[in-house]
Amino acid sequence: MSAPPGPYTVRPATCADVGPIADVHVASWRTTYRGIVPAAHLDALTPDRWTEPWQRWLCAGAAPGPILVAADAVGRVVGFAAGGPERSGDPGHTGEVYGLYLLAEAQRQGLGRRLVRAVAAGLAVAGHRTVLIWVLAANPACGFYAALGGTPLRHQTITIGGADLDEVAYGWDDVALLTGASASALGG
Repeated sequence: MSAPPGPYTVRPATCADVGPIADVHVASWRTTYRGIVPAAHLDALTPDRWTEPWQRWLCAGAAPGPILVAADAVGRVVGFAAGGPERSGDPGHTGEVYGLYLLAEAQRQGLGRRLVRAVAAGLAVAGHRTVLIWVLAANPACGFYAALGGTPLRHQTITIGGADLDEVAYGWDDVALLTGASASALGG
């Protein structure tokens, strides 16, 4: 089913969004990572795999940072982004965009940029002045993060579905560059 044409809204996620977020998570993994992640792993994914973490974050109030959804004109969740404190021990970046996922039909319409900017703004409000995101190196979205001004910082190998995959961290040394706001507007 394709998404109806805009307008799209970006809003904070709620407990009611757990199921739709898990559905988008699976669908976007299957389309984005096909040919990158082993097909058997992608085919075995179910929304249940992500329901518990989203319930903990959104229903139990344990979210480490901003979680936002993008919804189409009829309110259907077509994407999401989440962030919080940096998790890998990077010495120069304190905030992290944990993930950005959009249904294929909602891509290339400015929603990814809006979601990333909104998460980065939430991270800035929480005091993070530097941000990074980890992305599979073979992910076509690497160009998106570079276009947003992200600089490749380092690589690591991760294992998904029995395959060793290269992952790259894109970073921003000034969150204001990612949010589109001035440093003074962010309190910097």
